[in-house]
Amino acid sequence: MKQWLISGAAWFLLQPFAFAGIPIQFWTLDNGARVYLMEVQGLPMVDIQLELDAGSRRDGKDLSGLAQATAMMLGKGVRAQDGMPALDENQLGEAWADLGASAGASVSNDRMSLTLRSLTRPELLDQAIALAARQLSAPSFPADVWKNERERWIASLRESQTKPNVQAAEAFAKAVYGDHPYGQDPDETSLRRIEPPQMKTFHARYMVPCRAKISVVGALNKAQVTAKLTQLLKGLPTQPACELLPLVDEVQALSEAKRIDIPFESAQAHVFIGQPGVARQHPDFLALTVGNYVLGGGGFVSRLTEQVREKRGLSYSVYSYFSPGQHAGAFTVGLQTRPDQAEQAIEVATQVVSEFVKEGPSNAEVQAAKDFLIGGFALRLDSNRKLMDNLSNIAWFDLPLDYLDTWTANVQKLSAADIQQAFARNIQPARMVTVVLGASAP
Repeated sequence: MKQWLISGAAWFLLQPFAFAGIPIQFWTLDNGARVYLMEVQGLPMVDIQLELDAGSRRDGKDLSGLAQATAMMLGKGVRAQDGMPALDENQLGEAWADLGASAGASVSNDRMSLTLRSLTRPELLDQAIALAARQLSAPSFPADVWKNERERWIASLRESQTKPNVQAAEAFAKAVYGDHPYGQDPDETSLRRIEPPQMKTFHARYMVPCRAKISVVGALNKAQVTAKLTQLLKGLPTQPACELLPLVDEVQALSEAKRIDIPFESAQAHVFIGQPGVARQHPDFLALTVGNYVLGGGGFVSRLTEQVREKRGLSYSVYSYFSPGQHAGAFTVGLQTRPDQAEQAIEVATQVVSEFVKEGPSNAEVQAAKDFLIGGFALRLDSNRKLMDNLSNIAWFDLPLDYLDTWTANVQKLSAADIQQAFARNIQPARMVTVVLGASAP
C-alpha cells in the first residue's frame, strides 16, 4: 500500500478565508516544534501535517531524488521497537486500514510534509499517533523494497521522456534555475547512487523536532494537541540547541535572453517562456498574483488568451503563472501550437508580456480580477483538508496569523499602478528563456 504522495498546494496561499471566525492558535512545544492549530469541532476528526526543511533542495550533490526516496520509504516498513514487532509495508497498510486512518509523506522543492488523518475517538487516535510515531522514528528502509521501487521509478522516468511536454518543462527548469537545486530533477544515474544508508543519514539529519512546523485542523483543543504531538515526536532525536541548517544559495537572475530548440516529432510545438520570478515572502507577491490573473491566469478573460487564441487562433490554451517558494520560483508562460505557427505565437505572447510590464492592467481589469479572486473562494474552504492547505502554508512561510482575515482588504487596496510597478520591478521581458520543442528553429 503506497503511503506517499507528491503534491502541491501553492494555490491556497492566494486566497481569503471564508471562516474568519476560527482563530489560529500558535505555540511552541518543549522540544522546539512550532504548532499551529485551527480548532474545528464540527466533525470528530483531525488532520495533522508536520513539515521539515527536507525538500529536494536538500538532496545534495549528485543525489537528486534522495528526499523523495526517503519520504517514499517511510511507509515501507518499521523496525521492531519497544517490544513491538517489525512491520512490513503490507502490515503497515493493514494497520492503517484497521484504524480507519491514513498517513503519508510528500516532497516539494522546499519541504517534506508528513500527514496523518484520524477520527478523534481516543482509542483510535492514540493507536494512530503511536503507529505514525513509529513510521517517523523507526523506518526500516528495507533494501529489497527500495530496489524494486527504484526500478519502477526509473521505468516511469523513461516513459515520461517520451512525452514532449515533460522534456520541454525539464529543459525550461534547467535553463531558468541553472545550478540551483530547483532546476535539478532525479534521473536514472542519480537514483542508482541512492541506497538505504543514505536515506538513514538524511532521515537522521532532517527529522529533528526543533525544526518542525506542525499544523493541526480538527476537533482537538490545545491541551489535547500538545499531548498527542509530544507522543508523535517522542522517538525523534532532540537537540538542546537547535542546529541551523546551511543556507541554500538564491536563484540567480538571468543576464540575457536564451533560446533552446529541441527537435521532436510531434503534431504540436510545446513552448515555455519565462525567468526567475519571486520568493513567496517577496513584498510584491500579492500584486503579482492579482496582476497575473489579468495577464494569463484568468483563462478566457486573460490578455494572453485574448491575443494568442481568440484574435489569432494560434493556440487552444495559453497561460502564465508564478511558482514562488523559499527562493524565487519561475514566472512561466506556456502554450502549445502547430509547429508552423510557433514563431508567430512566441512573438505575440512575448509582446503581450512586454506591454503588460510596461503599461500594466486597466482599472476595469483589476476590478474584475479582485471580484473573481475574492468572490469565488467559498467553495475552496469547505473541508478540513482545504483548511489545512491554508494553515500549513501560513506556518511554513511564517505568514501573520491573521493573514487570511486580512487578505481581502489587502487585495482590495491594490491599484493598477501597484500591479504595473510590481511587474516592472520583477519581470524583464528582454531577458527570458524560450524553450521550443517540436518546431523548426527560426
